[in-house]
Amino acid sequence: MENNDPVGWKKLTSGYPWFGSEGRFPLPAYSEFMPSPKVGLSPYGDLDKFLFNDDDPYGWNVSELEEEGELKPGMEHIGRQVMHYLSKLGKGETEYHISGHGGHNLKDNPYWPDELSKYAGKLEHERYVVFLPFALSRTQDDKGRVRWTLFGGSEQGPERVFWNSFKSSPDQDIPEKESLSFIIRILANAYGEKVEGQKQLVEAGFRILPHDTSINLPSWTKPFVINQETFFENIKYLITFKPFGQLPEKVKSHYIEGKLALLPFPGSLVFWGMPTYQKLSKNLPLAMQIPLLKLIARHSGHGGIRVPQAGWLHEPHPNGNGKQIEIHKELVNDTYHRTHRWQRIHRHEDELLQQPRLARLIKVFFSTDLETMGLYDKPMARNCQLWTNEFDLIIDGPKAKRADIVKAETELAKGGLFGYRFLFPPMCVGRHEVFWHRPMVAYLSKQTNEFEMLTESLLGYMTAYDNENVEIAKPIELWPRLLQRPIYLKSLHFFDSRHDHYANQTAMNIMNLFDTWQMEGQKPLARFYARHLIRIAKHETLEQWLDSFAEKAKDLESAKLLRKEIENIIEPIDKPLELPDPITYSTTAVRSFEEAWWNDIHYLAHGQFINKDNADCVQDEITLSKVPHKHRDLEQLGDYLINRHREAIAKAGMEGKAFCGELPFEWRTDFSFDVFGGWRRNQEKHTYERNILVVIPGKNRNEAVVMGDHYDTAYMEDIYEVERGGSGARISANGADDNYSATSTLLQAALVFLQLSKEDKLERDVWLIHLTGEEFPSDCLGARNFCQALIERTLKLRLDKDQSIELSNTKIVGAFVMDMIGHNKDIDQDIFQISPGKSVQSLKIAHEAHIANLLWNTKSHKWNKSNERQHLSRGKRISEGQQIPEIAKHLSLFGEVRTHFDPHSSIYNTDGQIFSDIGAPIVLFMENYDLHRTGYHDTHDTMENLDLDYGAAIAAICIEAAARVATKKRF
Repeated sequence: MENNDPVGWKKLTSGYPWFGSEGRFPLPAYSEFMPSPKVGLSPYGDLDKFLFNDDDPYGWNVSELEEEGELKPGMEHIGRQVMHYLSKLGKGETEYHISGHGGHNLKDNPYWPDELSKYAGKLEHERYVVFLPFALSRTQDDKGRVRWTLFGGSEQGPERVFWNSFKSSPDQDIPEKESLSFIIRILANAYGEKVEGQKQLVEAGFRILPHDTSINLPSWTKPFVINQETFFENIKYLITFKPFGQLPEKVKSHYIEGKLALLPFPGSLVFWGMPTYQKLSKNLPLAMQIPLLKLIARHSGHGGIRVPQAGWLHEPHPNGNGKQIEIHKELVNDTYHRTHRWQRIHRHEDELLQQPRLARLIKVFFSTDLETMGLYDKPMARNCQLWTNEFDLIIDGPKAKRADIVKAETELAKGGLFGYRFLFPPMCVGRHEVFWHRPMVAYLSKQTNEFEMLTESLLGYMTAYDNENVEIAKPIELWPRLLQRPIYLKSLHFFDSRHDHYANQTAMNIMNLFDTWQMEGQKPLARFYARHLIRIAKHETLEQWLDSFAEKAKDLESAKLLRKEIENIIEPIDKPLELPDPITYSTTAVRSFEEAWWNDIHYLAHGQFINKDNADCVQDEITLSKVPHKHRDLEQLGDYLINRHREAIAKAGMEGKAFCGELPFEWRTDFSFDVFGGWRRNQEKHTYERNILVVIPGKNRNEAVVMGDHYDTAYMEDIYEVERGGSGARISANGADDNYSATSTLLQAALVFLQLSKEDKLERDVWLIHLTGEEFPSDCLGARNFCQALIERTLKLRLDKDQSIELSNTKIVGAFVMDMIGHNKDIDQDIFQISPGKSVQSLKIAHEAHIANLLWNTKSHKWNKSNERQHLSRGKRISEGQQIPEIAKHLSLFGEVRTHFDPHSSIYNTDGQIFSDIGAPIVLFMENYDLHRTGYHDTHDTMENLDLDYGAAIAAICIEAAARVATKKRF
């Protein structure tokens, strides 16, 4: 009888959805717990067809950019560090990084027994051949970057990973010729042994001695497999993963005498024989990853593989007493360079090269005092694992509860020596964590006597574990498939990066075009759209960019080939631009809209609402002495927004059809933040957090288009930071740009969509949502609650204490989040960003936003010829005492479609990232974000920093984009 149970990645995605009830899909703040990236199948239900192929259930696609830009250089970088320590071990040099404090990692270690270690430094024939398996996965960081990350050595052990490297599925070996060529290459390069084919390998004395008999060896190994009873006199090269202490005596003596080479080098296996970490693994299933990780320096992953920090910290005993412990200072690293998502650096830059923000680890893990946290930090205990010097687990951060955190802090406060690793959870498909076990192949070259690495010779395999019950012995297995698409490889290898502003800029532009073409069904891309998808100088045309290939490419033929490939997926240059009629511009491209938009911003930023951060008011003396009053104004501001929308509904005659209410919730955290007044009052039930939602009906009540903002503001850096003349007080910014430029847009959008609904033009609902708590310390609080309710299907709109509307069955087909749309960058004017999330649907609605932008630009030429605007020049910002800028010409704006290839996409720094994380279709509308300008999180976020004509135009384009999605019959 045929077994039809799912296998491979299809088994990972079975059981969807697993989270359809309250509390099943928590979304913690990035600043409190960096969660795993959700890949393969998004929580919102889209299968990633770039990652998985229907006809290949065991395959996991790895893109060219991942392999060439991260994995190969990363394996090389990490491998050289490992080989440094392994060679020191083999040479008998003191190496605490492997042996640990007091040599505890090598005591009773069967891979490095005394009978072998006493010969360290005397084995001159040793060529240090290693097949060292790294445990890799993809993780995300506070900049929203998802990168391959080193977790350490493989918890599956080196033998299983090595032999699975010669397979492509559980029952399928890779070609024998390919396997044998790998062995032949190793013997030639490391030992100078020149052989060809199976027969000569046998004659040269190459053999295999298995250790774990449960492993199914590939078929090509049969002529070489031996056992313990074999006569070893004629064997010169032996692949075995047996501990040295368990090898036949003849093998041991021949190895020590230089008559036989052991592959791999016995010392490279010590990580899997450490009794210390074996003990720890009883309570921490993946602990065998850790010893190898401790050899590698922390790395951001910029141009390689991300490496989290691991090591030892020493806390003095409070009373000066305590058990005396042998400590090697070389192993102690008790400080941490902190980073956060609000840093003023670009995503393509390495934040670890910036001025370090070092803090003691015990404070990094647990402290909630204001001085330690500063403006943008929170304790990181949830993203760490800690254990004692006796290797007893203290805390497994990702699985910890509040009580576990308190207990761990108490334990460290007693003093002592503690091991740790920062752990940012691996990528998940459904409920399964996925690791790639990839061998690092290296050896001491016979020709150069230098260490050489074969970074792509063995690819290993992948395992997936249920994240609630990790069973190392029962993984779901998959195999990596390196994509070898010619155009992608050529774009990565045929350009001189000196011509680019950031690494692989030209290549990523090309790959972005081809990815977009694939996601849009391989239909030719419109030339205007293609131009907006690539990142080049504002005034450079698509044709000029293509012409530049001749200069940038390493040879002229490659340039011609790449250009031809691109032109094949783009519409002909002579095809006329065909645009639909606009839907909303008759309402928004007028002076009355501009004035209403401006006046709303002014009232929200400079009116009666002062303390507008969710944490207000902070309970420290300096802050309380500076704030105008000691209560939070978000409650009153929320009431104002609800009343405004309800008035608009009544004025439109839509009462009983359209509704405005609140989505209330609690502020839940793993730590107690008693110093934050807003948090404390929430815990004491004096107040609650809430998103404000307007529901405007369309014909299909089961679908909705969302427009969103956030209505809280940030603390002002220049008021807080002493080096900028600040006092340390946490005072809320006015928020004219961040983010009342967006809130005002929603107030105006309500009028537009109520009218469209009344005229029966909406094919689906429109939801206007004012999200709370985007800024620190609440950190996308409202977006997280909203997205959690979407996934868990618990969304209800409360109209008053007795009446609510069920919304849990409505599907979001598009969401447009606006954050900072009013500041026109001085040195690069009239650009804004249309930044989609990672889903295919996100790109589709970004295309609609692009069309809305083209419509605006096309029509603005006509509007500027009207009597009202004829002969007007571009507008100016207001000066002191001026209330509103004078009427000016409409600006033609350039909306750059910044996909995940674009390091200048700012979606990670907004609520939009939360929507993207769950796989919801999302586009961020944002100005051309200037990292270093005044007016961001400071005292200058006022009307004087806004460009009325620029901001009102973006507002109008966003409304038009949402209308285009809301009025399409099918989307």
